[in-house]
Amino acid sequence: MSDALAPLLKFVRRHREPAVVQAVRSTAAAVVSYVVALRLSSEPAPLTAPLTALLVVQVTLYSTLTTGVRRVNAVVAGVLIAIGFSALVGLTWWSLGLIILASLVVGRVVRAGEFVPEVAISAMLVLGVTQVADTAWDRVLETLIGAAVGLGFNVLFVPPVWIRPASDAITDLAARIGTLLVHIGSESGNATTVEKAAARLHEARRLDNDISDVDAALRQAEDSLRLNPRVREGVLFRLVLRTGLDTLEICAVVLRVSCRTLTDLAKAHGDEPAFPPPVAAALRDLYGHTAAAVESFAQLITAQVTSNAEEAEGRLIEELETARTSRGRLAALLPGQIDRHPAEWQLYGALLAEADRVLDELSVEKRSERLLEELDRHAHERRARHPRLDRLRARLRRRRKAVVNC
Repeated sequence: MSDALAPLLKFVRRHREPAVVQAVRSTAAAVVSYVVALRLSSEPAPLTAPLTALLVVQVTLYSTLTTGVRRVNAVVAGVLIAIGFSALVGLTWWSLGLIILASLVVGRVVRAGEFVPEVAISAMLVLGVTQVADTAWDRVLETLIGAAVGLGFNVLFVPPVWIRPASDAITDLAARIGTLLVHIGSESGNATTVEKAAARLHEARRLDNDISDVDAALRQAEDSLRLNPRVREGVLFRLVLRTGLDTLEICAVVLRVSCRTLTDLAKAHGDEPAFPPPVAAALRDLYGHTAAAVESFAQLITAQVTSNAEEAEGRLIEELETARTSRGRLAALLPGQIDRHPAEWQLYGALLAEADRVLDELSVEKRSERLLEELDRHAHERRARHPRLDRLRARLRRRRKAVVNC
């Protein structure tokens, strides 16, 4: 019975994923716009309306409103250019060139953004049909219908908030960083070949691609929080996730540098282990607890969806304290190692400095400091964008205080 329900349960879990939601919403908006255009347009098949609705509807409300306005500007500008040229010249190679040039220039003027090429595309499509004047105005009407349906669709049916996919992406990134740290620590007591150390270095470099994927998921989550009536503290959620990703990115960069240091040590020692057993044990403990701290940090910054902030913060503080203890033990053992290999003192010192940087970045104090800085920066930018609104708020606060004092 459970096996038979597995596909259904999988579909239910996936039905809120961005790709699935976008497909359903875009299809519904296109169909609705086509039905409306059939009643209002004289065209027998007003496909411009569903095409516009399909292009306007996006996953988030913010992206729908922003891209929708720019796309409507692009399509309408292209249609109007085609109307003007059709009244003056026909379709020839030189008039086509003039239309394209004029469309690209006008697209910049109307601020179509990334949709500037659509101005030229719309103008060419309309100019190429028969009875261009009548058809062009129908295309304008259909474009407006499709845009109105697309914009209204996301206003009436507010898209979901995509914090969960971004949080899962951050958690997966932290898990990959932690796994790499554990592997490096477990191999520290062995005679690591240069090829194997270089493979770990390439694995650390691949984290850059993972960070790019997480950044894309986070941008989508940030868009879903903007202008969304479901969220009251959208700015705080966005800044918590963004500053958390910044910290993990710094940790990934420092880890890549550590892998470079370990590769250099492997080259210097050849077939011999780079660390004796006591040093290797301290390094293994340091990296193991650092890995646990990275994963606890990810759980802490995603606490608004995992609901275990206090537990994650307590575990993070505990792992950081244990990691610092292991770091102190490692620092006490390294001078003897440096005495035996004085030419490598910079590499051993670099390992300690890199470990200190990661532990400092993961600390609760550092996280709070970075979050407060981002909140202050966001408030300053908001005041700079809307000075009149800021003055009005200040005036209302002063009046409220005066009323309370009275």
